[in-house]
Amino acid sequence: MDKRTNIIELKHITKTYEDGFSAVEDFNLEVKQGEFITFLGPSGCGKTTTLRMIAGFDIPTEGEILLNGKPITDLPPNKRPINTVFQRYALFPHMNIYENIAFGLKQRKMPRAVIEKKVKKVLELVDLEGFENRRTDTLSGGQQQRVAIARAVVNEPQILLLDEPLGALDLKMRKEMQLELKEMHRELGITFIYVTHDQEEALTMSDKIVVMSEGKMQQIGTPEDIYNEPVNAFVADFIGESNIFNGIMTGKLRARFCGGEFACVDDVEEGTHITAVARPEDVALTSPERGTIRGIVTSVIFKGMHYEITIESGKNEIVAQSVHSAAVGERVGIRVEPDNIHIMLAEDHTNIFKAEINKNYGLEYNGRILNARLTDMIKGSREDENGTLLDANGLEIDRQKIRVMVSIQPQDIRMTDEIEQGLVQGYISNLIYKGDHYSYVIHTDLEQDFVVDDEYLWNMEDQVGLLMPEEKMTFTVRR
Repeated sequence: MDKRTNIIELKHITKTYEDGFSAVEDFNLEVKQGEFITFLGPSGCGKTTTLRMIAGFDIPTEGEILLNGKPITDLPPNKRPINTVFQRYALFPHMNIYENIAFGLKQRKMPRAVIEKKVKKVLELVDLEGFENRRTDTLSGGQQQRVAIARAVVNEPQILLLDEPLGALDLKMRKEMQLELKEMHRELGITFIYVTHDQEEALTMSDKIVVMSEGKMQQIGTPEDIYNEPVNAFVADFIGESNIFNGIMTGKLRARFCGGEFACVDDVEEGTHITAVARPEDVALTSPERGTIRGIVTSVIFKGMHYEITIESGKNEIVAQSVHSAAVGERVGIRVEPDNIHIMLAEDHTNIFKAEINKNYGLEYNGRILNARLTDMIKGSREDENGTLLDANGLEIDRQKIRVMVSIQPQDIRMTDEIEQGLVQGYISNLIYKGDHYSYVIHTDLEQDFVVDDEYLWNMEDQVGLLMPEEKMTFTVRR
C-alpha cells in the first residue's frame, strides 16, 4: 500500500463553457507526492483542460482542487507552487540560455550568488553545462525543450506540469527525451503530471496512467494494469493494438466469440454477454486443424521486429503479430491461450432520448414529427371532444407531468452522408473496430451522443445524419 500523502486532489471537477460544452465532467483524482502521473487520451478528451485547472489557468465550473489538503480552486497561477512546461517552449529570444533559466529567480529578487548556484545545478541536470551564453535560436528542438524544463524546475516547484512537451520533436529525439525526463523525475523527486496522446510514451514513463475520453476518466492504473486489464473497449482499443469481439459466456471459464469457443481465466456467469480482448502478439497461428477457429490470410505487413498478419474468419477480422511470415490466401488456424484472453462485461449502448409532446399529443424530436402518439402508449387513454387527454378513468392527464423516453439499439441506426435526411446530425467523435463491425460514437448538437454499429468504415470527424426507423424504436412513458 502506498503510504505517501496526497499532494493534489481533484474532487468532482467539471468544466463547462458558455456554449454548454462540458470539457471535463465529474473528474476525481488523487496524486501522491513524487508520482509521475500521465493524462492519456485522444484530442479533445479534456486532458489539457484538466491540467490547466490544476495550474490555475482555468477555473472549474464545479468541484474543488486541494493542494496538500488545502483548497486552491480560486488561487491564481502565480500563487501556486506549480510550474508548467508547454509543447511550445516559449523561450525568450532576446535572452541567452542563462537569462532564460534565471528569469523566474530574478523576478523573486534572489541574490545573484544564489541564482548562479541554482542555474548551474539545473544546467547539469539537463546536460547543458557550458551553454549559458548561447542564444536560444542556435539550439536544436531537444535542447530548447531542456532549457524550458530547466526554467521550470529551477524555481523548485512542488509539482511540474508537462503539456505534450515532446510533441514538436522527431521520433528519435522524442524517445531520447522520454528517458531523460524519467531520469529527471527520479533525481528531482517532485511530482510530475504529464499530458500526451501517445500511448507508448505514457506506458514508458508513467507510474500511473489516467485514460480519458470525452471529458471523463475511463480508467486509472499502472501501465501494466492499463495494458493487461482494460476496463472497457475504449481503453483496450486506445492502449496498444487489440482484437475486440462481442461474445457470450458458454460455461465456467469458457467464452464464445469470433465463431469459436475459447477457454479463459475470467470467471463470469454463464449466459453473460461479454467483450473479449486479445492482443495481436498473443494470437498464435497454427495449421487449420489445430486452431480453435480457422481463417484465410488477407494481408501480411513486415514491421521490422515482426509481421502483422490479418486473417479473415467468417465475418470477423483478426490481427496477429508473428516473427514468422505467412502467405496471402493461406488457410490457417488461430489459437489464443486462456490467460491471454481478457473478458469484460458488455457495455449497454442502448441509445435513449427524450421526445417532446406537442399540443396534439403527438411526439417530436429535433423538430421532426414522429408517428407515435400518447394515446397509443397510455393504456385506455383517449382524447375528448375538446382535445383533452383523459386516462382510462376519464381523468385529465397533465401533459406537463409526462415524459416519453425513446430507445433504439446501435445496430438499428444507419448513418448517411446526406446529412439533412437524418433525424439528428453530428460528427464521428470515436470509433472502435470489433472484429465484424465498427462501433461509432456520434456527437450531436443536442447534448446527446449516439452509438451506432456499422460494418462499413467511416472516418473520424465525418459529418453524418442518423436514420432511425420508428419501427425499431421503443417508447416508454414516465409520469
